[in-house]
Amino acid sequence: MTTEITNENLYLLLPSKALQVARLYQEAHGGSGLDALKRFYHSALYKQLEQEETKLWHLGPVALFETLEE
Repeated sequence: MTTEITNENLYLLLPSKALQVARLYQEAHGGSGLDALKRFYHSALYKQLEQEETKLWHLGPVALFETLEE
């Protein structure tokens, strides 16, 4: 069974991706995990990630982190 990703169900993928990106950010910059997570959630990248049509949800955590760092 294949489930299509839509704007209505994309939210199911985001917490796991956000946590993984936040861990990478914390490893690179120090600070708390909560601060790293807040940084990611308030980024322009996360706003784009929330939109299914950008297809950023296809990217893994390393690629998302590298994009965040740019």
